[in-house]
Amino acid sequence: MRNLQSRITINPDQCGGRPCIRGMRIRVVDVLDLLAQGLTTEQVLEEMPDLEQDDIYAVLQFAARRLDHPVLAA
Repeated sequence: MRNLQSRITINPDQCGGRPCIRGMRIRVVDVLDLLAQGLTTEQVLEEMPDLEQDDIYAVLQFAARRLDHPVLAA
């Protein structure tokens, strides 16, 4: 399996410390928003030509891992 998470960078001096892609000022949330609006991965790549296909996979993997948290029983 590829190491996709190395594509996600967090720098406190860039974009307010929000997760970005490969040190660029393209935030993970920006890519997720485009996908949530219904754009295909191909359309996202056209919209943001500095991105690569693996960047999209990294964004999705990053989001999935952030949401995967334990459920505490009440």
